[in-house]
Amino acid sequence: MTRRRIFRAVVLPSVLALAVALAIVAVRGAGRWLVCNDALRPSGVIVVLSGGVPWRAEEAARIFRMGYAHEVWITVPGSPSRELADMGIRYKGEEDYSRDVLIHEGVPEADIAILPGTIVDTEQEVEEIARRMPRDGIDTAIVVTSPPHTRRVRLLWRKLAPWNLHAIVRAAYQDPYDAGHWWRDTRDAFSVAREMLGLLNAWAGLPVRPRAR
Repeated sequence: MTRRRIFRAVVLPSVLALAVALAIVAVRGAGRWLVCNDALRPSGVIVVLSGGVPWRAEEAARIFRMGYAHEVWITVPGSPSRELADMGIRYKGEEDYSRDVLIHEGVPEADIAILPGTIVDTEQEVEEIARRMPRDGIDTAIVVTSPPHTRRVRLLWRKLAPWNLHAIVRAAYQDPYDAGHWWRDTRDAFSVAREMLGLLNAWAGLPVRPRAR
């Protein structure tokens, strides 16, 4: 048997099998890799990022009760509120539900603030939080989001926030996201795909930007 035949019959199939096995391992591990939790420490504020109702607010309230911060901020996502108001329909925004969850979980209403700016995506959230922090004399914020979203939040903070502002990124453990079997559920699969695309965009220097408000 010639070397070429040996390569085709033995080496090439072995290499392809190894590549497939590594790809499977990488895909299966992607769900866990996306999740990262920074160690908690006393901070100026806890921030509930938009989405993930009620789990993000529940986790923020838990951290609040532990005494790591004494104020909670909520970001405001874009919504059809204006269009519905024109129809005479009252729209209760996601931020209102998050506030209600915080109050239900023991956070005093006086310690909750809804940030004024409307955001479209995580980039704008990071920029909004980073603008507000110096005004309130805060240099460290505990940022609560869904588990698969944590790695992208951490990366965007490093890219977009000033060097002297710090984020402690925390995953809402109440979220039903299954990191070990994310491909079995359409919600989890969509989350992983979206986060991977978001990370690629961030690594590439954010060529895809949010639509102007």
